[in-house]
Amino acid sequence: MRILIVEDDLTLAEFIKKGLSEEGYAVDIISNGEYGLNLALNYEFDLIILDVMLPGKDGLEICRSIRKKNKSVPVLFLSARDETCDIVKGLDSGANDYLTKPFAFPELSARIRALLRVSATPDNTGILKTGDLTLNLFLRKAERSGKKINLTLKEFSLLEYFMRNPDRILTRTMIIEHVWNFNFDNFTNVIDVYINYLRKKIDSGFEFKMLMTIRGSGYMLNSKI
Repeated sequence: MRILIVEDDLTLAEFIKKGLSEEGYAVDIISNGEYGLNLALNYEFDLIILDVMLPGKDGLEICRSIRKKNKSVPVLFLSARDETCDIVKGLDSGANDYLTKPFAFPELSARIRALLRVSATPDNTGILKTGDLTLNLFLRKAERSGKKINLTLKEFSLLEYFMRNPDRILTRTMIIEHVWNFNFDNFTNVIDVYINYLRKKIDSGFEFKMLMTIRGSGYMLNSKI
């Protein structure tokens, strides 16, 4: 899962990035509102964290612009403005949630998980299913035909991206943009290594192989047994 943080307090942004990265998220930071809006509108993120007071363009303007483009990406405001009127303005601008500073990181993490569960599954269960493969986003557990699959954080994020896009060819660039971040070196073979790790874990012991390599194009999770 890929998260964009638009926050001009870089110390705070790096603190949040460190915590979220340890939980398996790919995180990008931008400190300018104008640049943040450009990224939000032109790249796909699974969630956006916005400060309200930003140089270039404030968070409220950014959120309104995102919604005008009909983007359904969850938006979480993280702001020192804690008056009720400020919270109302933030939510009315199109945000899904509003958390005031200072905050406890576990609460931020829990709110992010809640927003991602809702965006992932309409029934709000946080459970993705593709064929006989099941992924519980809340408990971070994977199973295939009842067999438990132990995944690292990065493998979990990679499988989640595939399961959000079953039967769709995902290019290396698409995988990098969603599972890693802008600082990732596109010329390494890390993608192929992780695909092989994941393939062994979800396909080993099963006659039907789900994770397919599409030569010259990318990879696909096949749901049709």
